Amino acid sequence: MNKSYWYFFVCAIFIFSKATSQEKLNYQQPSEEIMALVDYDRPPTTLIDDATEIMVLLYRDTYKSIEELSEKEMRLGGLRINPATQIGSRVTFYDKVAVQKVGSKNLQFVTGLPDQPKLSNINWSPDQSMIAMTHTAKSGTEVWILDTEKAMATKLTSATVNANMGNPIRWFKDGKSLLVKMLADDKKALIDTSVEVPSGPTISTSDGSKAQNRTYQDLLKNPSDEHNFEQLALSKLVQVQLDGSKSAFLPSAMYSEVSFSPDGSHVLVTQLKKPFSYIVTYGRFPKQMDVYDSSAKLVAPVNDVPLIEEMPKGFMSEREGIRELSWRSDRPHTLHYVLALDGGDPANEVAYRDALYSWEAPFEKGTAVELLKTIDRFRGVTYGDEDTAIAYDYWWNTRNQRTYVFDPNDPNEKPVIISDRNYQDVYSDPGNFVTTKNTWDQNVLKLNGNKAFLIGEGYSDKGQFPFIDQMDLKTKKTKRLYESAYTDKKENLMEAIDMDKGEILVRIESPTTYPNYYIRDIDRKNDLKQITFFENPFEGLQNVQKELITYQRDDGLELSATMYLPPNYDKSKKEKLPMLLWAYPREFKDKASAAQNTQNPNEFIYPSYGSFVYWVMKGYVVLDDAAFPIVGEGDEEPNDTFIKQLVANGKAAIDAVDELGYIDRNRVAVGGHSYGAFMTANLLAHSDLFAAGIARSGAYNRTLTPFGFQSEERSYWDAPEVYNTMSPFMNAEKVDEPLLLIHGQADNNSGTYPLQSERYFNALKGLGATARLVMLPKESHGYRAKESILHVLWEQDMWLEKYVKNRVVEE
Repeated sequence: MNKSYWYFFVCAIFIFSKATSQEKLNYQQPSEEIMALVDYDRPPTTLIDDATEIMVLLYRDTYKSIEELSEKEMRLGGLRINPATQIGSRVTFYDKVAVQKVGSKNLQFVTGLPDQPKLSNINWSPDQSMIAMTHTAKSGTEVWILDTEKAMATKLTSATVNANMGNPIRWFKDGKSLLVKMLADDKKALIDTSVEVPSGPTISTSDGSKAQNRTYQDLLKNPSDEHNFEQLALSKLVQVQLDGSKSAFLPSAMYSEVSFSPDGSHVLVTQLKKPFSYIVTYGRFPKQMDVYDSSAKLVAPVNDVPLIEEMPKGFMSEREGIRELSWRSDRPHTLHYVLALDGGDPANEVAYRDALYSWEAPFEKGTAVELLKTIDRFRGVTYGDEDTAIAYDYWWNTRNQRTYVFDPNDPNEKPVIISDRNYQDVYSDPGNFVTTKNTWDQNVLKLNGNKAFLIGEGYSDKGQFPFIDQMDLKTKKTKRLYESAYTDKKENLMEAIDMDKGEILVRIESPTTYPNYYIRDIDRKNDLKQITFFENPFEGLQNVQKELITYQRDDGLELSATMYLPPNYDKSKKEKLPMLLWAYPREFKDKASAAQNTQNPNEFIYPSYGSFVYWVMKGYVVLDDAAFPIVGEGDEEPNDTFIKQLVANGKAAIDAVDELGYIDRNRVAVGGHSYGAFMTANLLAHSDLFAAGIARSGAYNRTLTPFGFQSEERSYWDAPEVYNTMSPFMNAEKVDEPLLLIHGQADNNSGTYPLQSERYFNALKGLGATARLVMLPKESHGYRAKESILHVLWEQDMWLEKYVKNRVVEE
């Protein structure tokens, strides 16, 4: 350790030891071992065209800056918008683009881009010769076009694009023009609510109907918010030619979604309507859905959805009326939609929960045809040829999923169930059906007669071996066409490039080999062609020892975790090191599924602020992604015994590594983010297993989320003992280990209000516990600014050095 760093370390410890109720502290940076890993150039995001000829590489900074997060932001109806630039304030932007021929190592960086590009909303043209994208300038958002052959970008519109409601660009089918959301001509000035003088109170009423909603954030709060939301949502639809000329398509409205039919002849347009709501986000505001032809002539209104503030109780509840209205991929311009047959209420006992309907143009009322009924809640459909389609249903309470094969053009033919399984049972997962492009460039089932194809992740009790199967949809018999044989690498089967030729896009990695893309010929097992050549940005982790360990809980449940040991750690000497455990609880309805291993020790070691992996370079054993299942079988809900199982999971993990002889069990810390933070606080309250804890962006008082949280669908009034027992706030007096609380001041996640950490810290301080609360300005549920992330790592580093690594245990 050099002298300058040692001086910094001593000063930092002094700051920690002398901390009072409040302290002024500028952003700090972690130690050099961590900085070497956190400050890196991020490899690009890769887009590959369907012909596997062109790759587009999109580069961005690893982090945003606190200056970017400090730009003006309006939080309205569940949206976060930068009103100056007319785009979401938390959008991730790319700042550099390159084009590369597949298989070539020669990069061609795109010319013509604006200074300091902020690119997003990437849209391939129908023939994939061009990409339309937005650039966000200081004055607003523009549309730009990238010619992939020339690797050249040109500006198409001025900074008058409205991207506040998401992607504002849709290509016309001929690829010669775009349908773009532009700022409305009748948009009114926004109201500055920070200086507005109120004209009266804001009043909400309850008339006896039940609106049992989650605790959403960023909701509208008053008439001024309503006004501002409407103005930011208003746009006009404009047809923009590739030469920049424009023509009006549809006038001003609050357009949310726009989608062309497969053949491009029709456009489904969704617009939001009033009244707005103060208790749900914009996704449940009233909306109107209309179909137009490609010249903007109204064909038919197809759906009118009211404000949805009230829903039946339970995760499987649905609203009544037409839902999931969209285009069928196997028809030129046919819609499909779903209707609930149980009134949307899971408490109603019915033979079938949902029905799928098909609706042909011109979409006259009463002409839709029922295609099939699903026993449980409809989950999706994949169309194939004229005779074949695949549909899915599921039921959360039983974790069950069915797969149906049916004839989408013969409603009289009875659907056949080809799979009926527990979807948490990953070992039995048959995989996902392979799709291909049809005449209209839509994804449909890849079929060879009755044969379909599935790509599976391949988890098993022997490890992970991804596979490709051929299934006969008539007989349900499968034939394995390929199974990955790697035992020292991880192979991800990304997608089928050409199933007839056996060409599959794969990604291959190892703990110290950065993931790269290849084309594999599964008919010739050794035929593997590398197409990307990304280098490992984390060479410092080259000698880290990574191992998947398995162990048992005290009730016999099999668990697993990924263990990291410092470079050059000698297992034979078994030096007793401090250990850091990072985890996230997950709920299951059966022990068999909970015991299954979904970790692969051959995954690349990818450090991030979201885990403890950095600290393996500072002499800690790190147990990452430790299994923390919470199981409730039969009529028992998982959370009925949450605390008991939580502590048992923690003890089993520590025991497992302790038995290997690698750790000092008096120097073990636990940490987690969100529900993992909730876990951490509970472990400190209900056990003496840990020396200290780190809890980031959690919820600690479940009475503040009274209508359900995480996978708990019962309300507080249904199960008050569960809510009270599971709330760390209610058990704050039991915490006698140091706890570091970190929270973003702009957290937008349901339930994890910043108030949760503030009130919990006040309880801990009032009860004399050792605790520290760090509130990060401008940060949401996940942290984005480099300054914030480096400071979080510094805080964690100081906390662990003082309370774990250098902990003195009194005899």
